[in-house]
Amino acid sequence: MIFSMNSQDLLEGLNTVTRALAPRAPKQILEGILITAEDGRVQLTCSDGSLVIEYTNAASIQEEGQTVLPGKLFTELIRKMPVGDVSVSVKDYRTAVIRCMKNRSSLAIMNPDEYPEITPMTTGSVIKIPQNRLREMISRVVFAIATDESRQILTGSLLEVSRNEARLVALDGFRLAMQKVFQPFELPEGVDVVKAIIPGKVMNELSRILPDDDAFCNMLIDRNKMQCTFGNIRLTSSLLAGEYIDYRRILPSDFKTEARANRIAVQDAIDRASLMAREGKNNLIKMSFHGDILKITSNAELGDVEEEMEASLNGDPIDIAFNARYITDVIRNVSDDNLCMKFNSNISPCVVVPESGDDFIYLILPVRVFQ
Repeated sequence: MIFSMNSQDLLEGLNTVTRALAPRAPKQILEGILITAEDGRVQLTCSDGSLVIEYTNAASIQEEGQTVLPGKLFTELIRKMPVGDVSVSVKDYRTAVIRCMKNRSSLAIMNPDEYPEITPMTTGSVIKIPQNRLREMISRVVFAIATDESRQILTGSLLEVSRNEARLVALDGFRLAMQKVFQPFELPEGVDVVKAIIPGKVMNELSRILPDDDAFCNMLIDRNKMQCTFGNIRLTSSLLAGEYIDYRRILPSDFKTEARANRIAVQDAIDRASLMAREGKNNLIKMSFHGDILKITSNAELGDVEEEMEASLNGDPIDIAFNARYITDVIRNVSDDNLCMKFNSNISPCVVVPESGDDFIYLILPVRVFQ
């Protein structure tokens, strides 16, 4: 195998596919990058056994073939190369020679026949979502994906697609995040809803490699796997098995209190209050809505913080406390100018929604505070 290509294109591909490498690979061969050179293109492939990322780009092919190179070492080697064309040649079954301008390096190779067979998906439900919208949806819910493996189903995010909207839902037992996109979707005949529980790691990696443009990401989903194709990248992943929690039963339908305040002012005040909350035993922030005033407080042995700002209140006054990190995560992911929060009591969930429309819903459990 002999090929050459631009070093920056090669590095872009390596940075993309190596996101699928596991910190501790289940097999030694999965520590490597499978490189396939044929038909005027080079394809790079990495996998951890359940996640596969492939990158394809044009190259000058002198001799077609396949090889497997050490993933991390090859990537770092190319990262240190000068800008220009890189050539990779494999003339035996032991060594690859890499050249760029006056630089020459060699790497031991692995047998490509030992690499697990990667078979592209060909059947399933096709879902098309603009890449920038999908990227935004993921980035605004991943914080609520559970990391506790004792409830494995919650370590993933639920994608739920009907004929007129797609929903992405994550919850960890303390907060819930849901983002929506409204557009027509073509579902298979006789299918009203397509559901997939996508592992949290996959969600994170997908949001990092999705381009920020309005071209479509083509998602192919069946019962066990998902394949996303965009640009010259293809990501394939196993899905989590089981039934996701019925999140609709968690969301309150009626509220006794509705409060509004400037989102940036609230966020800044909570950021300052969090500095003191982190020094306390419970990392708590208290919010008091009374009349046209919102008071945000936190305290610790080292001191306390108290902030006041204008707010509008419809319904009963309320004093409520939250874990500082949980309320911060939610507010940072709201893009509206004003924050709209709805309550029933200081021990029932708080729901954050848009002032108008239905693009997102966040739910946070408060912390019971004994006076």
